[in-house]
Amino acid sequence: MSEKKKIYKPKPISGFPEWLPEYRAVELQWLDKIRAVFESYGYCSIETPAVEELEVIAAKGEDVDKEIYVLERLQAEEGSKKDARLALHFDQTVPLARYVAQHFADLTFPFKRYQMQKVWRGERPQMGRMREFLQCDIDVINVDNLPIHFDAEVASICYEALASLDIGRVQLRVSNRKILLGLLEALNIEDTIKVTSFIDKLEKIGREEVERVLKEDVGLEEDQISQILELVTCKDLSSINAKNDTMKEGIEELSFVMKQLETLPADAAISDLTIVRGLDYYTGTVYETQLLDVPEFTGSVCSGGRYDDLAGSYINQHLPGVGISIGFSRLFDVLRQNGKIEAGPSSPAKVLVVLPAEDQREAMNEVAQTLRKNGINTETAHGGKLKKQIAYAEKKGIPYVWFPADGQVKDMASGEQTDADPQNWKP
Repeated sequence: MSEKKKIYKPKPISGFPEWLPEYRAVELQWLDKIRAVFESYGYCSIETPAVEELEVIAAKGEDVDKEIYVLERLQAEEGSKKDARLALHFDQTVPLARYVAQHFADLTFPFKRYQMQKVWRGERPQMGRMREFLQCDIDVINVDNLPIHFDAEVASICYEALASLDIGRVQLRVSNRKILLGLLEALNIEDTIKVTSFIDKLEKIGREEVERVLKEDVGLEEDQISQILELVTCKDLSSINAKNDTMKEGIEELSFVMKQLETLPADAAISDLTIVRGLDYYTGTVYETQLLDVPEFTGSVCSGGRYDDLAGSYINQHLPGVGISIGFSRLFDVLRQNGKIEAGPSSPAKVLVVLPAEDQREAMNEVAQTLRKNGINTETAHGGKLKKQIAYAEKKGIPYVWFPADGQVKDMASGEQTDADPQNWKP
């Protein structure tokens, strides 16, 4: 007797999503729409490797050790060191900075690029948070000086890209880190990273908890805490009293950006000083985005900001930039789980040419080839009962069925069947 075949029952890997064909079809349509918006503003596409050297990632100074997936061979070569040298990239801003530094002499500045690639982070998986996900980024980098109007441009592009998906109301929340950092400077508070990280969690953990951690964990006095919270909850930029040049500069920059964004629909962009972003390489304008019609999800699906010299970690040039990233997989998963995405057909074909009998195979292939030459995606049936072939088309969402011997096409939606010539027929 032969041994019973051992079967491994596959199971989903937490944090690494995959979609059925009907959702993948929608995902591809959305990516095409976003790409079209990016390119309509003259942004060019680049792609960087999935891996970066650990030294490249570490050069920016951010503590991301817990989020990084390092790369090692299962079987190390003889004599090689075990220490990991490569890692999967956890965002696309650091690879962009390295890319610009490496290709500096060959690029035209301002360098305006978009990038649609997967990113890997050691997150705790939950709705909208994954370990492997797709991001759609746009950034502008220039030499020495990057005009502030680019801060408004990338925000507008992001809003237009999201609006093209027809996913309901989207709201950009915009701030400028210089305003809060200027206040902390005026209050002689040195531990700015801790303070900004707690302020960034204000909406999530609430005012009372922020007051507690600023007092107990950071050691701030009540008057300092009061001034900080009064500033970040202020809704009127004109009412803020700038205590130094840093605050003044931040207020002026944010006011300019908000003025430029007035061309967007009402309430599409608001100033919100609680937005400071967790990554400390942001130096000025910062963005987050909310889905107003999905109250179940309070996180941001699109975020970014200005960084003064991230690329300077890799080259002796001053290269300020500003960028914004659509967390595409995050956005898609949140909307899918909340029933906001209507699944598409599971086949890209517009026509199924059926095979009523084997002697019609040549005619079937001729019709299919003619339709394909005319730009119509066409699938051919593989035989069997005609009823089953038609049921196959219906199940896969193929909108038309072609009968080669009769020279007729059936509209699956209406049930209407008409004469048709593959040379000039259009769906």
